[in-house]
Amino acid sequence: MERNMRTWLEELKNAPVKKTMPILSFPAVQLLGISVNELISDSDRQAKGMQLVAEHTDAAAAVSLMDLSVEAECFGSQIRVSDSEVPTVVGRIVHDEEEARALEVPKVGSARSGLYVDAIRKATELITDRPVFAGAIGPFSLAARLLDVTEIMVECYDEPDMVHLVMEKATAFLVEYCKAYKEAGANGIVLAEPVTGLLSPALAEEFSAPYVKGLVEAVQDDNFIIIYHNCGNNTIQMIDSILDTGAAAYHFGNAIDMAKMMEHIPADTIAMGNVDPAGEFCNGTPESIRTATLQVMEACCGYPNFVISSGCDIPPRSKWENIDAFFAAVKEFYESGK
Repeated sequence: MERNMRTWLEELKNAPVKKTMPILSFPAVQLLGISVNELISDSDRQAKGMQLVAEHTDAAAAVSLMDLSVEAECFGSQIRVSDSEVPTVVGRIVHDEEEARALEVPKVGSARSGLYVDAIRKATELITDRPVFAGAIGPFSLAARLLDVTEIMVECYDEPDMVHLVMEKATAFLVEYCKAYKEAGANGIVLAEPVTGLLSPALAEEFSAPYVKGLVEAVQDDNFIIIYHNCGNNTIQMIDSILDTGAAAYHFGNAIDMAKMMEHIPADTIAMGNVDPAGEFCNGTPESIRTATLQVMEACCGYPNFVISSGCDIPPRSKWENIDAFFAAVKEFYESGK
């Protein structure tokens, strides 16, 4: 359903009681009674899962799977799939500059990318009461999966030309992938760039921000926005280059102090975060997640542009009683009049 997303952001920012927007998708496997492998392999199940999550929660938006293996698989990477965990990339496919030059930019629709776009098309028909966001990996995080996450840290220094070459190809694919989601009816993308959070601010400014900015400029408009996500522990130090990407909103992980991050966010820009997805949603209790959620809100809700969220993607086996306790804590905070 087409909607003005700039208006949606403004209304969210100005609302005295803000709906939360956790990155909540994979726990749909429990509502559907299926495995993660079954979910990632079927567009109908993905769309139905998003619908069930939307019906179960009063979230500000519906968010599709944050499966950061999809794009790398399109380039030829091997992935490891299980019944209970999010898929992961195995090994590297680019070892040197020659292989970087030979690397072909895949077509959208290759591997599982077409299935994921189709899932969003179906989800937008099922969910009409809130925006629907697709998920995509960021350019540097994709390049890191093609080059190996550890090796790319070294090669940014030793082989910068090769890294930039892979970045260019990764970005070219991601632009077309985001355009396909846009055509399918998505209202925007949650763009996950977590590996950038491991870089120094100078390297992030060179190897990530310009490519994210190029992607944003290619696809973002009033009806389709990018929410930039980075759950690294260096995000506060690199916030200037992150903001320079021009994304419409930002989402940060629990590795940082969210209140300190909010000091750096422009008043007209929404930032979201950052209750621990593994420690609280997956392994916590209703009591502990209530405490953690209220602590973040008490520290950050003095900023009108703050929206409470999970720190990252909520794991598939996170207990729904914990997820429900998170939403209950958000309601409790606002009803208390704090």
